[in-house]
Amino acid sequence: MSVTSSRRLVSVKLTPVGRAQTFLSGDLPNDALPSPGDRVVVQSEAGPSVGAVVRSIPQLEDKHRPADDSPQRVVRIATREDVVTRMKHQHREREAHRIALLKIRERALGMRLTRVEQAFDGSRLIFYFTAEGRVDFRELVRELAAEFHTRVEMRQIGVRDEAKMLGGYGTCGRPLCCTTFLNSFEPVSIKMAKQQDLSLNPSKLSGLCGRLKCCLRYELPNAKGVVHGGCGSEGGCDNPSGCGAGGCGSCGSGGCGSCH
Repeated sequence: MSVTSSRRLVSVKLTPVGRAQTFLSGDLPNDALPSPGDRVVVQSEAGPSVGAVVRSIPQLEDKHRPADDSPQRVVRIATREDVVTRMKHQHREREAHRIALLKIRERALGMRLTRVEQAFDGSRLIFYFTAEGRVDFRELVRELAAEFHTRVEMRQIGVRDEAKMLGGYGTCGRPLCCTTFLNSFEPVSIKMAKQQDLSLNPSKLSGLCGRLKCCLRYELPNAKGVVHGGCGSEGGCDNPSGCGAGGCGSCGSGGCGSCH
C-alpha cells in the first residue's frame, strides 16, 4: 500500500487459516486506512464479517483487485463492541460444533462435521461437512434450529475444501498451498506424476486431504522445457534446481512450496 494508486486496497484475513482477501477501502479517507494488525469490519458477498488486516504483496495487487462495483469493501475499523461480538460468536461456534457432533453421532449420520460459522449479523449458523454421498439431515437441522433459535444452513464441501478450511503443513514443511496462494482446485491425475518420474507410492503422492497433491499439476515441465520451473509460473523460481528440490527463493505466483 505504499503506491498511491493502490492505497485504496486493503488485504484482510477473515479466519486464522486461509488466503487473505482484497477489499476496497470504501469511504475511508486515505489518512485513516487501517494498518496491518488492525481489526476491521468488511462487507462481502456473504455479508458483514470481522477480519484482521495483513500486509499485501504489491506485485499481486492488480491481480487481486476487486471490481469497482464489488461488494467487497471495508466498512469501518472494528470497535471494541465489534471485537467482543465476534468473540461471543466464536464461543457460540464452538458450542454449536460440540452439540452438532453429539447429534450426528446419535443418529449415525454418514457425515463429518468440518466447521461451524456464525454470521456476524447473527442471522444464521452455517455447518460445513463432508460426506461420501447424500445425507438426509432435515431432522438434524430442525433440532439445531430449535437449540440455537436461529436459521441453520448445512453445506456439503469436498475433502480438498476441508483441507483448505482447516489448514496444516504439507510433507514439504510449508503451509498447504490451498491455504496460501491457490485460487481454485484444478484436476490432478496420476499421469502428471509419471511425467515427472516420481514414485507412484500413494502415501507420497497424497496430500492431507487424501487426494493427489495439487503441486503435481503446477510442477509439470512448463512451456520453456524447464522441469519444475516454478510454482504455477514459467520459470518463476530463483532456485536453479527448481521448486521441487526445496529451498525456494521468490516465486512469481505469490506463494511457493514444493508440495501440498
